[in-house]
Amino acid sequence: MLKDLNWLSATKLTKLYHKRKTSPVEVAKACLAQMAALEPKLNAMSFIDEKTTLDQAFASEKRWKKGKHCGPLDGVPLLIKDLLLTKGQPNLRGSKTVDRDQTWLEDAPSVARLREAGCVFVGRTTTPEFGWKGVTDSPLTGITRNPWDVSKTPGGSSGGSAAGLAAGYAPLALGTDGGGSIRIPAGFTGTFGLKPSFGRVAAYPLSPFGTVAHVGPMTRSVRDAALMMNELAKPDARDWHSLPYDGMDYTARLAKGVKGMKFAYSATLGYVTVDPEVAKLVRNAVRVLRAMGAKVVEIDPGFEDPGPMFRTLWWSGVRGALGGLPPEKLALVEPALQDVIEQSRSITLEHYQQATLQRGAFGARMKSFMEGYDALLTPSLPIPAFEAGKLQPADPDNHGKWVNWTPFTYPFNLTQQPAASVPCGFTKAGLPVGLQVVGRMFDDARVLRICAAYEGEVGFGKKRAV
Repeated sequence: MLKDLNWLSATKLTKLYHKRKTSPVEVAKACLAQMAALEPKLNAMSFIDEKTTLDQAFASEKRWKKGKHCGPLDGVPLLIKDLLLTKGQPNLRGSKTVDRDQTWLEDAPSVARLREAGCVFVGRTTTPEFGWKGVTDSPLTGITRNPWDVSKTPGGSSGGSAAGLAAGYAPLALGTDGGGSIRIPAGFTGTFGLKPSFGRVAAYPLSPFGTVAHVGPMTRSVRDAALMMNELAKPDARDWHSLPYDGMDYTARLAKGVKGMKFAYSATLGYVTVDPEVAKLVRNAVRVLRAMGAKVVEIDPGFEDPGPMFRTLWWSGVRGALGGLPPEKLALVEPALQDVIEQSRSITLEHYQQATLQRGAFGARMKSFMEGYDALLTPSLPIPAFEAGKLQPADPDNHGKWVNWTPFTYPFNLTQQPAASVPCGFTKAGLPVGLQVVGRMFDDARVLRICAAYEGEVGFGKKRAV
């Protein structure tokens, strides 16, 4: 039996399946064993059902033996964030307010597409309550920790998915991103995460946070994310926001490089204070892309911090989802989220409408800016991972301020552009740092191509957290 099967990419695994050198069952068992060994330290999983995992793996193994496999993801282990419906498994959303004892009868579109592709579901990953913040802890599941340093947070809200990837639980994961919830944990854990253009991946039920919320792939390699996008971009009529299906092969141009492309590089967006180590690593990554033949223009996009606008829209989503909870249910919600619910009660219809109009102007500004560039490059985050269990660094009250330390991510939820976090190095303390690549609207394939070129040049997937 081959070693380290749980660390192999989807691309490598299916090649081995073709050659009969390993099987989906052996791989699933390796992933489950890795979880069993590390979960006491990391707490990245909210639900593990070994029987379902092995049943799916055996079914995939039979398909491969008969030469009737579903495609390049058949038999590949997948982690699913506990915000996405999965048939037969509890979708508790990190909250004690959700009744576990109910029937779970359907898959979310993203889960359905990957089930159809033959992925093996190896468990559901932790999330803060309803995915409301940029770290991963909740009253339901406790604190999730970063495999690179268990005293640190993996970020959030897709922190369980990112921690699981970084710890070798599976090569593929699903995340959601309403303000950075894919890119924040990808940046903190040295993994890859793509927030696709809004509507590219169908979502159902629609997020209470509205049209800032995206669903996307999280992986340890860019090609694996592209393979996932080939499935995730397929249509689902339940999402009336979803884009028309164009049949694009997201792997087709991954090897074309960046020569001749033109990038905008903004180290601070004009207003962000960035940790010096982070700033240096991101600047070095930009130099790599320039040396590969891209033209890089150091320029800020020219907008003021849209944080107040984002908070109005995001806090309104919290109010819509949780503002009507009866007192006995509200008492089960974590105090910091209760505080946000109370803050949201002061938002008027006029405030909401004004923020919506501001968002439209902001999106138009960024669309115009991007006409001159193939991508915008920024840090994914201004800081390395901080202490697990805290909402933000050096915050004694923890009252709803996670937006303050994620200034590079939420702007591009407002604009709905595709954006990815790709690993670009480590601090002296051994903590990962991410480079954010923001694309033109609907140009998801180019974002993947840029990230693949950088990955191929620096080989960021070679170092392991555990």
